[in-house]
Amino acid sequence: MSGFDRFFLMNAEDAKRYAAEILGFFEPGEDLRCREIGDGNINYVFRIRSETSGRSVVIKQADKLLRSSGRPLDVRRSKIEARALQLKGALAPGLVPKVYHCDEIMAVIAMEDISDYRNLRGELAENRVYPHLAEQLSSFLVDTLLPSTDLVLDRREKKERVCFFTNSELCEITEDLVLTEPYHNYKNRNIVTLGNEAFVEEFLYRDETLKTEVAKLRCAFMNNAQALLHGDLHTGSVFANEQGVKIIDPEFAFYGPMGYDIGNVIGNLFFSRGNKAFTAPGNAEPAAALDRTISDLYDKTREKLSEKYDELVEFSLYRSPQFKSFYLDSVMADALGYAGTELIRRVVGDSKVSELTSVQDLALRVPLERALIRLGIFLIKNRAYICSGAELIGAFRRILSEGEFL
Repeated sequence: MSGFDRFFLMNAEDAKRYAAEILGFFEPGEDLRCREIGDGNINYVFRIRSETSGRSVVIKQADKLLRSSGRPLDVRRSKIEARALQLKGALAPGLVPKVYHCDEIMAVIAMEDISDYRNLRGELAENRVYPHLAEQLSSFLVDTLLPSTDLVLDRREKKERVCFFTNSELCEITEDLVLTEPYHNYKNRNIVTLGNEAFVEEFLYRDETLKTEVAKLRCAFMNNAQALLHGDLHTGSVFANEQGVKIIDPEFAFYGPMGYDIGNVIGNLFFSRGNKAFTAPGNAEPAAALDRTISDLYDKTREKLSEKYDELVEFSLYRSPQFKSFYLDSVMADALGYAGTELIRRVVGDSKVSELTSVQDLALRVPLERALIRLGIFLIKNRAYICSGAELIGAFRRILSEGEFL
């Protein structure tokens, strides 16, 4: 009996013992230090480091309850996350943490310590816009998404993966918080900044054309089992330094439209861009760097998808140039639509981002949020007509210059 043969929530001492006894990661007698480094609502994350050898490991344990409300949660998401990390790590080596161990009983994943990397959302807030971001993020997206589709993967294997990655509980969170409530506040959970109530009512709740387009995106999210998604790919789940990036936390992984992951990254970069436009309008360099990053990310993703398609897709019907164009155009249109839904949901929903909450002055925050909502609406409604990163950046600049946020 190991003491870990039945689920319980670990504390720091338990995590040290687990790392030594179950993982065998440390030798007996090593001087171990452990710190809980998680900042979420549904998991505990421990970093265990040996003062003796300098080696370290991260242990992530899924909680059975949502800490904020006590709502029960299925810890199977830990198994899904571990498998997603393994599959994506094989397709994009070096861009996700290595998985050392997965424990279904304890709902634990033991993985590589990436403490040399820093949270990208925080890095962007400090004006560190790494020049490699567009290159590495586009490679991660293309290298992990297209190969997981049945354009490339054996169709039986793909169907088996769809079954394994059925992630009903966490998908419901997205379906509600991202793709329903910002337009139909039926659970009364939206949090609208003082001064934006009438704006949200007019431009989100009452815009039937917008709601029809969101309904299309919601339907695709729920029914288009296209590729294995990360499912929650925002700048808080990207860690970066001067050398590269690491992608973490794919516990929302499931089979859905690949544009969802692409759009989430694009949308979250715009939060940083918008924040700088209103809080530091005189500091042009970080804004210009973000513009280049967003534009290049869109263009490089589109270009690399085309190249990867030619490299991997072999089935004769799918080799048709017309079908390829249809397929990739629809992916990139989806990406812009989901970028729009991500922008809107973070502004009016109950899951905010620091680029907004850090702006305490309502004279700045109200127009910032309106500009992001305007951009989100534009992307959703015009997603099929934007074909380049320059057009994407141009849309936001136009919103800023024309004062559409007033």
